[in-house]
Parts: sequence; C-alpha cells; structure tokens
Amino acid sequence: MSEAAADFLLASRGAAHELGAWVVGLAFGRDGTLGFGLGDGTVHLAQPATPAAPWQSVAAHHGAVLSLVADAGAGFLTGGDDGRLVSTAPDGTAHELAQLGAMKWVEHVAAHESGLRAAAVGKQLHLFDGAGAKLKTLAHPSAVGGIAFDAKGKRVAASHYNGASLWFVAAKEDKPRLLEWKGSHAAIAVSPDGTHVVTAMQENALHGWRLADGQHMRMSGYPSKTRSLSFTARGRWLATSGADAIVIWPFFGGGPMGKAPTELAGGDGILVSAVACHPQHDVVAAGFADGLVLIVEIASGKVVPVAPPGHGAVSALGWNATGSHLAFGSETGFAGLVDLSRR
Repeated sequence: MSEAAADFLLASRGAAHELGAWVVGLAFGRDGTLGFGLGDGTVHLAQPATPAAPWQSVAAHHGAVLSLVADAGAGFLTGGDDGRLVSTAPDGTAHELAQLGAMKWVEHVAAHESGLRAAAVGKQLHLFDGAGAKLKTLAHPSAVGGIAFDAKGKRVAASHYNGASLWFVAAKEDKPRLLEWKGSHAAIAVSPDGTHVVTAMQENALHGWRLADGQHMRMSGYPSKTRSLSFTARGRWLATSGADAIVIWPFFGGGPMGKAPTELAGGDGILVSAVACHPQHDVVAAGFADGLVLIVEIASGKVVPVAPPGHGAVSALGWNATGSHLAFGSETGFAGLVDLSRR
C-alpha cells in the first residue's frame, strides 16, 4: 500500500487538527457533534458539517480527562483525575454533575439514551439519572476496570479482579450476578443482543460468558494486551486490538469456542491499538500503533486507507450514529474527521 498521504481518505474527504495533548477518548454526541477528551483536561468540539472550521476547546477538568462518552442527552460525559463528573454541552458549556472525591479518579464513565449515567471511582460504581441526581452506589470487591450498559439500559456490567458483576439498574435489592474468572479484568463489552459479556484481561487474552447458561469463553493467543473491544451491529463479530492484525471472533454458529478468529489487514508487525465497528454494517475501523487508520469489510477483507502513519499511536476511534463519519485521535494529540457519505 502506498504511504503517500494523497492515497488516504483524510486528504480528500477529511480534516485534521493538532489538539496538543493525548486524545483519551472521543464520541459523536446524540445531536451529531463530535467530542474529543484530552489528557490536558480539555474537551474539543467539532461539527461534522464544517470539519475544517476551528474546533472549540472547553476547559472541562482541572487535570486530565480519563474517560469520555456521548452523554445521555446532547453533549458529552467525562470523568477526570480531579474527581469530577462533568457534562459538556454541544455549545461548549461545561457543567459539573458530581464531585466524587478531590483525591479520587473518575476512570470510567458510561451513559445510556434512557438518561442513565454511570461513573466508576475505585471499587464503587455511581449511577445517576438524566437530571444528574444520584440513584445508587454499587460496591465491588476490587477496583472497577471497565463499565458498560446493555443495549436497553436495564443492566450495567462492571469488570474487576476475578471477573465481572452484572447489575439490574432498577432492582430493589442490589445484588449482582457474578461472572467469575480468576485474574484481572479491564475493558468490558456487552453484546448488542445482551446474551454475552466479554472482558479484556491483564494477561494477553479475553474472557467471555454466555449469560444463558454461564458458559465460559476463553480467547487467547494475543502478542500484547487487548485494550479495545467492539461488537458489530448485530453482534455476529467481536473486533479486538492487541495483535498486528484486526482480530475478530465469531459469535454465531456456536462460536467463539471451537472456532478460530479471523485476522484482517495485518501482518507487518505494527500492533492494532483501537477498533470500532460500523453502527450498521459488518465493517470495522482500526487504528494502529504507528498512526495508520484503515476501514475493512469483514466478509471480503477489502481495505480502505483512511489516514497515513506518522502521527503517534491511535488512542481513540469512533463512528457517528449512521456510519457516515469516522473520527480518530492519537497519543500525540493528532485528530481527524473523515466524511464517508455519498457525494
């Protein structure tokens, strides 16, 4: 593949900005605005309709942004190392929802369109409603390594040491379903149909649970830790980082147990650092440790080059709701937005 910048979609269909700090996370808000959370405590806002226009910078935290997601309504929800949970509106207005401890880190946040918000601090998972009022605090046996709502917003999953806990948000008695497996569990994902939970482990492996019968699923063989997980829209495939190819596991036909994963767009020794599946089709975007960004069709293996290497490891990657735009950010603060809509 040619390394010439002109061969990549970023040159012809995108806009790029140097944001000046590590891009910790990104998301497209429910109104379409794009938000980037940075290691210097700022949230940068971009409008996909005018990507070349200046991107707004908002001072959201007194320290680093540790996590960012689309908020339950418009805007973005962030957690910081200042102990604050902050909502940033599309117009750049930042509002503190909660102070969860000045000396504590809000390492993980999640939000659901129903209005629910979640924030993990140490062993505790705090749940808030759409108005910002705290609903409850859920305690775990060790520090929470990742959180995720299911598609309906009825359950929230939290990973931790020796497994994960699955909670019903509206339960009168807060008693989780424990998904046990020895070891330290970090990133977590719930399949779109709510039938599987998968975690990335401290060792170079994934672990999964089939909720119907508690069947364990062990997915190993990675050369490095997996930090990024993404299910395809219908949940047939799970795309993962951690190898020099996009590793995708089949979640159909009895898989992934007893079935080999598919490897896409790799083989040159550069590790995949971020993955994001298209919201509608069996297509996956991947960012690599050298800054390369690609889009790959799972069925055919066809590769579309998005951004060339040379701007630091891709640390954040995401699609808008319709899949017409793809955004990425790197550890060096380089960020791009690409328009994939028909012209």
